[in-house]
Amino acid sequence: MLFVRPGRLADLDALEQMARAAQPVLHSLPHDRRALEARVALSEDSFRAEADFPGEEFYLFVLENSETGKLLGTASIVAAAGYSEPFYAFRNDALIHASRELHVNRKIHALTMSHELTGKSRLGGFYIEPELRGAATAHLLSRARMMYIAANRRRFTPEVFSLLLGVTDDAGVSPFWEAVGRKFFGRNFADIEVQSGGRSSTFIAEVMPSYPIYVPLLPEAAQRVLGEPDEKALLAYEIHLEEGFETDRYVDIFDAGPVLTVQVDRSACAKRNEMRAVHASNEAPPDRALSATYMVASNRPGEFRCVLVDLPREHSAGAPLPAAARAALGVNDGDTVRCVILHQEENNASAEDAQ
Repeated sequence: MLFVRPGRLADLDALEQMARAAQPVLHSLPHDRRALEARVALSEDSFRAEADFPGEEFYLFVLENSETGKLLGTASIVAAAGYSEPFYAFRNDALIHASRELHVNRKIHALTMSHELTGKSRLGGFYIEPELRGAATAHLLSRARMMYIAANRRRFTPEVFSLLLGVTDDAGVSPFWEAVGRKFFGRNFADIEVQSGGRSSTFIAEVMPSYPIYVPLLPEAAQRVLGEPDEKALLAYEIHLEEGFETDRYVDIFDAGPVLTVQVDRSACAKRNEMRAVHASNEAPPDRALSATYMVASNRPGEFRCVLVDLPREHSAGAPLPAAARAALGVNDGDTVRCVILHQEENNASAEDAQ
């Protein structure tokens, strides 16, 4: 069975392999082994800490096959983006240029450098092995982070955001970077991407323009990709939308990728969660007409686990879990687990059928 759990130092070799395989580079998984070890150690400390408010904590999750012990993916949460240095993004603005004499009143789309996202909790570092992309397991790995946030509200801000990869070509060239970033940095996108530290480096404010960039003056290729996710990010984009994220007024400062935000109270993992009591199942597949696939997370402090299991839609049926799921979650009969239906349309279809 595949399940999500916190990463640990014993995972370092596997995480290093994923860091080198991930494209583009994940800031939460640096290629340098010492830096990666420090990130994993920080994550272990963060999960153990008695945090009452978001600070410099960093939470690294891994996707593991319980039968083989192999790690197949990773994802992370930054408790407060830009905790030590501001987190930079471009804000979409509309500037008015008017002249009474000429009877001109024009609203011009402009991009203004902003650090208004600083301090908000951020999802990041999503990587899953190619053979699992597009599968329900990808939803599990990504959305398990929101399951953790929903169960540990004090550790995170009321609003969470995620920055997705902007459009690049097959050679990794970003049209927006070529039109804007390269003009100021004079270097390749990939080089600055690695050095930026997740958009919180001081050199961003030192080099990028503090005045608005007028979008109509940019090449059409750069304008077309504003706020558009790259093909490699479409899966993550769809998963975020299902969780309740929406596009915001910000775009990435380097490749103009979309920034998605959600109020935790309005997220699927907070709105639709059900606390159910565990009991052993008879191991027989449940009736599909009366069941659905759920994300199920253990509710024990400091021992977060999350799996996908088919459960009865009826809340009173509790959480009949097969032995493999109980073992992965580390729960026993009578324990309480958090359950969230994976795809809301399954629930909607069931309600329509009942009418």
